[in-house]
Order: sequence, then C-alpha cells, then structure tokens
Amino acid sequence: MTSKLMKPKTHVLPDLLAPDLKLVFIGTAASAASATAQAYYAHPGNFFWPTLYKSGLTPRKFAPTEFRELLGLGIGLTDIAKSATGSDAQIPDDAWDADALQDKIRKYQPACVGFTSKTAAASTLGLKKIDYGLFSQRLGETRLFVLPSPSGRARGYWDDSWWSKLARLVNQIK
Repeated sequence: MTSKLMKPKTHVLPDLLAPDLKLVFIGTAASAASATAQAYYAHPGNFFWPTLYKSGLTPRKFAPTEFRELLGLGIGLTDIAKSATGSDAQIPDDAWDADALQDKIRKYQPACVGFTSKTAAASTLGLKKIDYGLFSQRLGETRLFVLPSPSGRARGYWDDSWWSKLARLVNQIK
C-alpha cells in the first residue's frame, strides 16, 4: 500500500477568528475582487460594508482593507470554501469544506454566526432548503442566522431588514 501525501490547500483570505467573538460572518468563497485586494467583500458592488454600518453592527463604514479591525468589535470573518474564488457556481466541489468550518465554529464558539447567503448556510449545515433569519438549531452553543447575500449578483434578493434583525440580536449579547 502506498501513501499519498496531500499538499494542504492554501487559503485565499485568512480567517479572522478568535475566541469569545459576538459574531462571525460566513460566506461561500472570496470573489475575484476580494482575492485581488486580499480583503473580504471587496467588490465595489457588494453591500457588505455599508450594511454593517447601516444596521448598527459597526460604528462607521469600514473599507474592505480594514477587515482585520472587526476583531476589536467582536466580529470575525471566514468562508466555507477557503481555497477557491469566484461565484458559487465556479467553486469546485472539492473546495467546499463544511467539516473544517464546523470544527472552527465549535473551536471558537462565537455567540452567533451570520451566514451571508442561503448557499453558505445550506452547504455548511448539509441542507437543501433554508430560510432567512434565526435558525432553530445551533452549532454547539452558537446561534445561526441566515442573511440575504450582499453580493451585487444577488441584488434581486437583497433585503437589508434581515441584517438589521441580526444586529438587534447581536447587540443584545453582552
């Protein structure tokens, strides 16, 4: 029997995770613009950064390149497909890693997770269909909240009221 050594996959963007966070946002994968900028949600048509501010999750509008500063606010960032870039349809099957993501959430145990799309939530939880809002099950002690995608490609489904509901939930966490 021969042993095949597997080269570890490199992450397109680093995880922004730490113990005791109030909230961790989970996306599917970095966009091409985010990979180029080496910053989360970097495409100019993405609603992520303005919505964080508008919903009250951040005290000001951050630029994508300032993403590391979210840790100081108790907010983290990661993706389910850490080694891929592009739209959901462009992500290779072997790049989706729900097990690794669930392990990270169990390790860091944030108070809440905000999935930044139904695809991110369904893929992580192994479900076919999922609705927006607070999910009935938890991952360990972590609450799970599903949000409309802030991507410009998902503009037809955009509804920032879900982001405001998440902000109210997170702002109640001490």
